[in-house]
Amino acid sequence: MKIAAMVGSNRKGSYNMKLAEYMQERYKAKLDIEILPIDQLPFYSQDEELDPPAIVKEVKDKIKQSDGVLIATPEYNGSISGMLKNAIDWFSRVDTVMVNKPTIVVGASMGGLGTVKAQLQLRQILNAPGLGALVLPGNEVLIGSVHEKMDEAGSLADEQTAQFIDTVVDNYINWAGNMKVYQ
Repeated sequence: MKIAAMVGSNRKGSYNMKLAEYMQERYKAKLDIEILPIDQLPFYSQDEELDPPAIVKEVKDKIKQSDGVLIATPEYNGSISGMLKNAIDWFSRVDTVMVNKPTIVVGASMGGLGTVKAQLQLRQILNAPGLGALVLPGNEVLIGSVHEKMDEAGSLADEQTAQFIDTVVDNYINWAGNMKVYQ
């Protein structure tokens, strides 16, 4: 499966980028995960949506050509990042590339609750008209205290968390594959 990945953090050493890269490597036999450069997208402007900048067209095309989407979201002030929201705004207009796209949401933070508030908000946003992404139900990946579970290289040293993500990824692959049968 070809997966277009978005990481909602552009911080050096971002745990969510490390998580996406970890998943890219760990599941490379099952998923071809490409991390999209959403940090390079300009601010969304309705004035440009009919003829967006080349980077917007490129990224939208990668989502359109993918079999599914992975979103790794941090939590900023109980919400998703502005960078992630900006990307989603581009993807929800004119050429609505996320409609019916099988989507998996993950998130990691140093706090104890992981990214629970951000993911609740993100799931609501992904259900909005113009987006209509199909989000894997019942498989929330909320990695709290990630700094205690991930080593310096970005691998999950916590075996229980790694096994949980293995299960969620397998659930995603089965779920997304079943959806193709009905399309």
